[in-house]
Amino acid sequence: MSLSSSLSSSGKMGSRARMQQRLAAALVAVVVVGVASAQAPPVTSALLQQVAGSLQMYVDALPVMPKIRGYDFQNGRVVPVNLTIGMFQKNWKFHRDLPATPVFVYGECADSATFPGPTIVARHDVPLAVTWENHLPDRHILPWDPTVPTAIPKSGGVPTVVHLHGSAHPPQADGSAFAWFTAGFRETGPAWTQATYRYPNVQPPGNLWYHDHALGLTRANLLAGLLGAYVIEKPEVDVPMGLPCDNDDLHLVIADRSFNVDGSLYMNSTGVVPSIHPQWQPEYFGEAITVNGKAWPFLAVHRRRYRFRILNASNARYLNVSLSNGLPIHVVGSDASYLAAPVTVSSLLISPAEIFDVVVDFSMSPTAEVEILNSAPYPFPTGTAPGPLNGKVMKFVITSNRPHDPPDNSTVPDREVPYANVASLGPTSETRYIVMYEYLTPGGQPTHLYINGLRLEDPVTETPRSGTTELWHVINLTGDNHPLHIHLGMFQAVKMQQLVDLQGFTDCMTQANDAIKCGIDQHAVGPVVPVPDHEKTWKNVVKVPPGFVTTVVVAFKLVDTNQPFPFDVTAEPGYVYHCHILDHEDNAMIRPLKLLP
Repeated sequence: MSLSSSLSSSGKMGSRARMQQRLAAALVAVVVVGVASAQAPPVTSALLQQVAGSLQMYVDALPVMPKIRGYDFQNGRVVPVNLTIGMFQKNWKFHRDLPATPVFVYGECADSATFPGPTIVARHDVPLAVTWENHLPDRHILPWDPTVPTAIPKSGGVPTVVHLHGSAHPPQADGSAFAWFTAGFRETGPAWTQATYRYPNVQPPGNLWYHDHALGLTRANLLAGLLGAYVIEKPEVDVPMGLPCDNDDLHLVIADRSFNVDGSLYMNSTGVVPSIHPQWQPEYFGEAITVNGKAWPFLAVHRRRYRFRILNASNARYLNVSLSNGLPIHVVGSDASYLAAPVTVSSLLISPAEIFDVVVDFSMSPTAEVEILNSAPYPFPTGTAPGPLNGKVMKFVITSNRPHDPPDNSTVPDREVPYANVASLGPTSETRYIVMYEYLTPGGQPTHLYINGLRLEDPVTETPRSGTTELWHVINLTGDNHPLHIHLGMFQAVKMQQLVDLQGFTDCMTQANDAIKCGIDQHAVGPVVPVPDHEKTWKNVVKVPPGFVTTVVVAFKLVDTNQPFPFDVTAEPGYVYHCHILDHEDNAMIRPLKLLP
C-alpha cells in the first residue's frame, strides 16, 4: 500500500460515530484552548526569557531526592514489599525568587511528594508491587489538545498511567497508554485491568525511571511533574566495582521548563497549525534548566570522586553536557546497564529519556568551581544554539577535605560486566525496516509524525518471538534526531550509515512506503558514523540521526543470562515502541509491539 493511501485509510474512522467523536474532540479543543487564551494575555518568548533571566543562577542548593526502598529485610533475608504511591497536585518552589508553582507530583503522601518523585530503590530478583493512586483534580493545570489521539474521560479528571521505563515486566504492568485511570479509579481506559503493578526486577542492575504514559497526555503530564527515578541494585555486581556510594552517589534529573510571571508552568495554548491541532506543537523547549526540581542549582562537593546518575527528563531538549574546566567524565553505564568497561569523555550527548551513569573526580579539579554546560542545538541537531540561560545547567562548588572526612576508597573500575557486548547474543531471528515520517502542510509546518506510515491504532506489524534477537534498520526521513524507545526489549545501535540521494529515496518512500522496493541497499551507502563507545551496551533509548539508517540489535530476552523472560509476555495489552520526544509520541510516533510465544 502506498504511503498516501495508508494515510487516507488511517484518516477514516470507519463509522459515523467515530467521525462525530472526532468532531466533538475538535470542538472541545477549541473550547479548552480558547478558555486558556481568554484568561491570560498572549505569552511571548521574550517574556518567558525575561522571567527565566530574572532568576539568579546557583543560589539554590541541589535537592537530594528522597528514596523509597522497594524491599525489606526479614531474619537477615531480603523480602518483597508492597508500596502505595500517589499522584498529587501541590505547589513547588523551583527557585528562591520565583513564586511557588502548581505541579503534579508522585509521593507516598501529598506532604512528601516531590518534583521529581522519590527514587525507588529495588533489589534484583526481588519482586515489587506498587499500587499507583491518582489524587489529581478534575482539571489539568496545563493546556492539552484532544485533536491528537487522547484519553478523554467522560466525567472529568486527569487521566494517568505509570510506565516503568526500561523495566522487564508483564504487559499488564507496562502502563499501556490505553490503561489510564482518573482519580479514585472513577473512570478507566479500555486496557485498564488492575490498580497494582508487579515488577519482577529480573533484569540486570541499572538505572530506570518511572513516568506517566497516558494516551495523548504524556507531554503535559510529564511537564507537570509526573516522573521519578528507579534503581535496580545487585550487590554481587555493584559492590566489587568500588564505585562512589552513599552520599557520593547522586541522581541529577535534568528538565527544561518555562515559567509565567506568576510562577506557574508555561505550556503553549496555541498550536503550530491551529486549524488542524489547536494546541499541539512539535517540540517543547523551556527557557530555564532545572535539576532535581531547582532552576540552575549548586552542589557543594569535596575533592573526591562522585557518582552521578544523569537523566534527561526533558520533553524534547537534547543536552550535550561538559564540565567548564575540562574535567573528564568517566561513563560507567548507559540507561539500564553497565558498560563492559568505563569510557572517558569530555562531553556527553544525552537525548530525552536517556540516562548516563558517570563518575567525576573533583580531586583533579584545577578550579574551585565547575559548571555543567550544555551546547546541544534545539531542535537537535540543526536548531538554535543554546544561549546564556539554557547553555548552563548547574554548578559544583568544591571545598577542601576536612580532617575527619572519611577517605575516598572509591574507584573507576577497569572492567564492568561481560554481557554488555552485543556479539555475545548470537544470530538474529528477524530483520525489520522501521521508517520515521513527519507530515507537513504545504507551508512546511508539521501536523503529525508516524512510524512506517501507521497510527498507534492500526494493526500491529512488529510481532517478535519471546527469547529471540532481531535486527532493526531504523530509517529516519525527518529533519530531527529521534530517541527511539522500546518497551520490554533492550537494544543497542551497531551501525549508523548516511543515506545518499535522500530526496529521491524519500520521494519513493512517500509513494511506496517500502524500503526494499525503493532500493534501500543503493541508498544506504553513505559515510558510516561510529557508535560512541559509551553507548555500546544494552539500552532503552537509541538516538536515530536524520537522513541515516541506524542498525539496531533488539533483544527480547534477559541480556545478562540469555534466557527468556520468566513471565507471559504474550498477554494483552501488549507493548509499544515510540519516539521519546513526548510531543512526537503524543502525535503519533508510536506503534504497538506484540510478542509471540
